[in-house]
Amino acid sequence: MQNLIESLGISQQAFQYLIMPILIFLARVSDVSINTLRIMFVLNGKKGIAPVLGFFEALIWLLAIGQIFQNISNPVSYIAYAGGFAMGTYVGMTIEERLALGRVLVRVITPSPLPELMDFMKEKGYRFTIVGAEGRYGKVTLIFTVLKREALKDFISKVKTCNEKAFYTIESVKRISEDDVNIIEDKPKFTTRLYNLIRK
Repeated sequence: MQNLIESLGISQQAFQYLIMPILIFLARVSDVSINTLRIMFVLNGKKGIAPVLGFFEALIWLLAIGQIFQNISNPVSYIAYAGGFAMGTYVGMTIEERLALGRVLVRVITPSPLPELMDFMKEKGYRFTIVGAEGRYGKVTLIFTVLKREALKDFISKVKTCNEKAFYTIESVKRISEDDVNIIEDKPKFTTRLYNLIRK
């Protein structure tokens, strides 16, 4: 390694206090991002992709921590390690939001039925259940539906259009019955084989 550094015209000091911290930072960004995604896949029951991500997460982490121990007297490495962790968390969450993995359970509570919203759900092919309930101020209508997270933004927008004061709650759903798996057609945002495997 020493000979390689010298052959590239990089001084030992520049490598130790600049290049190595950058490499540690990038390694931590990678492994923490993968960790964030792996947890999301586990929560969504994706048994195929989660172990693969776990393998690369552990491998990258070992490489990063190995370099920390080799440069244990360098305080810049510690800052790079911590900074990479923070940035990796942000990057992982951003990627997960873009992928819009899994499904969510949405409950909508309104004082009166929303026929326009029901027509919208029928048009989109969403399954839903409507029940009458008693609220603080009298009779209310309670709507349950399960949909893909990528469809959540449009659905909530429609709810607000129908009744801007509608109360709703959203929860993650790990699994649904086999009969419901194909009710909402997947619409992958990317055409890569890996993404199709993830969305399967």
